[in-house]
Amino acid sequence: MQRGAYAYMQYHEAVQIGQERARKAQYRLFEYTGFAYLLKTVKRKGSTFEPVGDEELVKMEKVGDEGYIIALCDAEGYVKAQSRPLKYEEAIKVYEKMVADGFRTFK
Repeated sequence: MQRGAYAYMQYHEAVQIGQERARKAQYRLFEYTGFAYLLKTVKRKGSTFEPVGDEELVKMEKVGDEGYIIALCDAEGYVKAQSRPLKYEEAIKVYEKMVADGFRTFK
């Protein structure tokens, strides 16, 4: 879908599409981590709303002293789903498995 296609999308339409995409990401991440939070479903672009992208890019981030999270995000970095905090050893194992299974990484 092209960016212009979202120009006149109403908020509730963006939410419905975004929720579907984010739930899909949540379920996929759950398969690897056993638990996944649903996060962003829409993004605001000026005065319009867009659903999160349909890409599922994986990233691993340190979260304070709590450990590391694994997240699935769109191409712009909007996180659709994330794991609970994991110890480094567990997080890197999950991350490497997801990359080996074909997930592209977010840079």
